[in-house]
Amino acid sequence: MPGDLQTELQGVWVYLSASPLLHLTLTLAAYQAGMWLYRRAGMNPLVNPVLFAVVVLVGILMATGTSYETYFEGAQFVHFLLGPATVALAIPLYRQFHRVRESALAIAVSLLVGSTFAAISAMGIAWALGAGEETILSIGPKSVTAAVAMGISERLGGLPSLTAVLVIATGILGAALGPLALNLAGVKDWASRGFAMGTGAHGIGTARALQVNEIAGAFAGLAMGLNALATAILLPLAWAFFQR
Repeated sequence: MPGDLQTELQGVWVYLSASPLLHLTLTLAAYQAGMWLYRRAGMNPLVNPVLFAVVVLVGILMATGTSYETYFEGAQFVHFLLGPATVALAIPLYRQFHRVRESALAIAVSLLVGSTFAAISAMGIAWALGAGEETILSIGPKSVTAAVAMGISERLGGLPSLTAVLVIATGILGAALGPLALNLAGVKDWASRGFAMGTGAHGIGTARALQVNEIAGAFAGLAMGLNALATAILLPLAWAFFQR
């Protein structure tokens, strides 16, 4: 009887896995479960819904022997929505544009320092721990949104797949620990907190900032875009200079 039940369950899974909606449904369900836990925990940044969803989905894919390509075929609609969601960040930024204009100099200095430190510190630590050149180049753009970071990594000679993993890990850790670090540092201004989150934790950090405060979300979105641009320009130049 148990063997028959297992065979039936396997048959049901094979049938369901043939539908592209299965993995989309699993993705949305895992994230909603993570959001439920997040709210139950009083929106504690350590109970990050993205981290919860990633752990659940990886566990399901490993348990069922499903390849990432098969999963992505069904869940790519969520990936498609990343574009419109990123563009939509312009709305809170437009509402806070007067504050952005007043803080132009502070934004420029913060961007230069934050972008440089995020890349150089990660690469320096990797080098000090004996990492190879490919790994060092892969970790450099880890604070940039995934699409841009993978392009930078590939151009420099890194591994785009490794960069993607590091970008996701950076975003999750930044969203979870960033608010705690800012509290310990005594940073209370919402614009400053948002800009720091966007610079250090790209899209996931920006989403966290938007959940907390509109001003923080606007400056986080600005920082995410500017940091991607700055890193795409400065990191290749810095690496070329270092090689010479």
